[in-house]
Amino acid sequence: MSLSAEQARSQLEHRIAQGFTFPFEVPPVPQIGNGVRDSAVLILFGALDRVLAADESDARTPVPGELDVLLTRRSNGLRNHAGQIAFPGGGVEPGDADYAATALREANEETGLDPRGVDVLGVLPQTHIPVSNYVVNPVVGWWRLPSEVAADHSESIEVFRVPVAELVDPAARRTAVLHRAGDVYRGPAFALGPQFGGHIVWGFTAMLLSGIFDAVGWSMAWDEDHI
Repeated sequence: MSLSAEQARSQLEHRIAQGFTFPFEVPPVPQIGNGVRDSAVLILFGALDRVLAADESDARTPVPGELDVLLTRRSNGLRNHAGQIAFPGGGVEPGDADYAATALREANEETGLDPRGVDVLGVLPQTHIPVSNYVVNPVVGWWRLPSEVAADHSESIEVFRVPVAELVDPAARRTAVLHRAGDVYRGPAFALGPQFGGHIVWGFTAMLLSGIFDAVGWSMAWDEDHI
């Protein structure tokens, strides 16, 4: 029998409390300043109002059908990561009390979610993203009281509540291959369904999702040769 959403939340909390390490190489994190900016993203899990219809594949999925994660599609006009699927987030501002405050403020600005309905479960290890020169602090949250969300059409142009069961489905898993400046980079990726525009989640966002799914025990075996 599938897990409940509350059991999934408990799994997340337990794994974060144990100490979280990503199953990929984390580059050295530089000091903030001299062009390096501190930032935070919100990895927000929750329970959809609708429960997906059960079938044989659902029964094998290690997550409840209603478990979802909040993703956005970034504006095509942004300087960094334009048009990519991402978590809401952005740079730390002087008035932010901590990284959770940054992540919640940015999520409110980009999607309109009410931060009062979010329980912060923890902050994962920070990572440096050289292409944008941000040090990113991933804040994991649980949507205790979901609120309406919509794109702000400035930083985000679409907002999705994507069922985790669809992401961990082996049919959605991919390996992304990026050729840049003579180097080749490989990493996890996810193909979103047609109801989410058929977009590909890749790069840092996919690495975070894949790392969490692996660590919590939600991943299923998939074909890593599917490019």
